[in-house]
Amino acid sequence: MIGGMDHCSSQLPSTEAAVTVLRALAAEYAREIEVSHDIGADRTSRRSAAGIGVTTDPDGSLPHEAYVELGGLPRVSVRLFPEGDALITVEGVECPDVPRDDVPAFLRSVYDGLAHVKARRFPPGYFLVVPMPGDRTHKEFMPMINLSPWLSGRVR
Repeated sequence: MIGGMDHCSSQLPSTEAAVTVLRALAAEYAREIEVSHDIGADRTSRRSAAGIGVTTDPDGSLPHEAYVELGGLPRVSVRLFPEGDALITVEGVECPDVPRDDVPAFLRSVYDGLAHVKARRFPPGYFLVVPMPGDRTHKEFMPMINLSPWLSGRVR
């Protein structure tokens, strides 16, 4: 399921489906995984406007958010949001608004050594570049002071 992901259709319809795929990915790359779940409108981070005691969305569903930490280097965490996107943090570099369906491909790129850091001379700075299937890339700017040893080893 992980290897043949097609960007056109929703392969991960729920947060729980994404967590299941992340567990399989962690096993494949021999990474420890720790998952915490927040379920209900009063518990998820983007639902601060929910009233006291309100746990469901207006349509009656329970929003489900998960936070996943993967062990080893690079340090990676994934926050899966109920709206279908994720915040992936690689060595302290936050990559927001990654579609939930792209999370496995993003992590494969990082763990397979395809992700790299691109240096820019003026104005000085770096970009974390993560190649994705279909000739797409995810680029995230990071200041020079953010370079961990893992990131420094991937500068091009």
